[in-house]
Formats: sequence, structure tokens, C-alpha cells
Amino acid sequence: MSLHVTTIGQGPRLVLLHGWALNSHVWDDVVARLASEFTVVCVDLPGHGASEWQPRIHDLDSLAESVLPHLGAQCHLLGWSLGGLVALKLARKYSARIEKLVLVASSPKFVASPDWPSAMQPDVLEHFANRLREDYPATVREFLTLQVRGDERAHEALRILRRRVLVTGELDNAALRTGLQILRDSDLRNDLPGIRMPALVIAGERDALVPAAAAAALATGLPQARAHLIERAAHAPFLSHLDEFCSEVRNFLTRAQLGSARSAS
Repeated sequence: MSLHVTTIGQGPRLVLLHGWALNSHVWDDVVARLASEFTVVCVDLPGHGASEWQPRIHDLDSLAESVLPHLGAQCHLLGWSLGGLVALKLARKYSARIEKLVLVASSPKFVASPDWPSAMQPDVLEHFANRLREDYPATVREFLTLQVRGDERAHEALRILRRRVLVTGELDNAALRTGLQILRDSDLRNDLPGIRMPALVIAGERDALVPAAAAAALATGLPQARAHLIERAAHAPFLSHLDEFCSEVRNFLTRAQLGSARSAS
């Protein structure tokens, strides 16, 4: 069963993967900025947006495999939050098909542990899992609010998120539960050294879900990565700081790679 995909623009193929409880409309403003230079492919993850849920999906590997047919022979791949986990998994397993990798507000391990303190506490995801069973709409509203907390343009970003969640109606509850399970259980830290294509890690300085320190550690763990911190941004910097976000992505994807030097900006 194929996923719902929209394609617009011309140029090198750029595949965009959204985060938990969202859909591909979250990228509308980004697409408008980049479609003149890239063929932008927006994928609705299973059970999100216009994509039907696929019961065979039970972990990160099966979720990534559902996206694989939409990469094409070669592409740039950009993933946000949960979509960043999927992008990392695809980059590790199918490196020949991914030219460059962009990871936004993402982490190889979303849940904190003694050896990975810069992450969400386990009870945060447990709270959302319990709330899903009790009140689906309130749970999604609460999660969206958490994504923009601390952002200097939080009100505007939240307005956009709420509007774009509602575009396709209620999400599949099984998809939401499985997504939370994937966020809770996935740990790709040992995979990072094997992800060798050029990568850009974009983080929000005030992200309450993926601390900037986790994004910095992700960039350090990837052999050919650099990090870009967007000041006064939270978990959705492509909404609140669109100009800076698109400029960084465009510059990274269009410039030639010179060696494997790692830098931070």
C-alpha cells in the first residue's frame, strides 16, 4: 500500500518527512520557497494526513521501509522530529540513494537515559500515550503547544500548526500510538558513524522536545555533519524562522562538498 505523496517543483529531488501527529501540509511554506530549485516530494507518513494506516508497521524499520519507495533513485532527504529518525534509518540502510541529509529538531535517541541526559524524560511520552486513550483531541493540542514553547514567535507557529493538523481531519489512533512507541524505543547512536553522506543538523535554541545539546551531539556523531542553531526558535523552526531555515537548507543542498570537515554555525 503506497503512501500519499505530493510532488511540486523542478530540479534535484528533495523528500520531506514530517513529525508525529502532523502531515505534509506542515511543509507548505517551505515548499513555496524551494520548489523553484528542487523537485520537492512531501510524504504523509502512514496513518497521518491522507495516508492510510498500515498495520504491519510496528517499529522504526518497518516505518522506514514504508517510505523507501518514494525516495526515487537518488534524493536529498529532510526529516523533522520523528521524520528525522526515519531519515536516519533510511540513510544508514540505503546510503547510495541519499545524496545529502537534513535533520531538523531531531535526535538519534529521543528519551533521556543516564548516558544521554539531553532528551525528553520517559514520563513525558508516557503521559501522551495515556492521554491518547482518554482524549485524542486534547492530547494533540497539548503536543502542538509543547512544540512551540519558548519560541519568540510561538503564537504564530502554533496557529499554523493547528490549522495544518486540521486539514486532513482526525489522525489514526494506532498510528499515533505506534509513533510514540518508536520515539520511546529507538536508539540510533551506534548507527551514526556509518551515515557518511554530508548532513546538516538544524536545531532550535529553545526546543523543549529535542534540546539543542542533543542536536549538537547528533552532528558530532555523524562523520560529515555540521550544525546550525536557530536562535530563539523552538521545535518547529521552519514555521517560526522560515527565511533563515530555507536559506540554510538551500545553501547546504546547492553548494559543492569540499572534504569532510565538520563545523558549527
